[in-house]
Amino acid sequence: MAKQHSPGFLKIAHEAKARVTECTVEDVVKRQQAGEAVVVVDVREESEFAAGHAPGALHIGKGVLERDVEVKIPDPATPVVLYCGGGFRSALAAETMQKMGYTNVISMDGGFTAWAAKGQPVEKA
Repeated sequence: MAKQHSPGFLKIAHEAKARVTECTVEDVVKRQQAGEAVVVVDVREESEFAAGHAPGALHIGKGVLERDVEVKIPDPATPVVLYCGGGFRSALAAETMQKMGYTNVISMDGGFTAWAAKGQPVEKA
């Protein structure tokens, strides 16, 4: 069942999506298979991450992103792909990271839902 989002949330999420770069699951997989040094970050809640996440993903919940990202990813030029459940929270997080000076941040459209639907591997915490 698809999550019902409030109109206000959808408005700011769509505005953020217009200001950030997005990619597909296939783009992320290709980058990983090519051996690119990209940090994949799951911005969902701890319980969502524990239930299943992309292998090797770093967990930085959206609620603590501003506080923790500079410690966990100190170089603002680091290639980062963010994902959430469906691509809205990760777009908001990508916009925030851009405001913090990160220059190579991408939001994965479709999020973990698309990742799992495409049959990509899933780890559990």
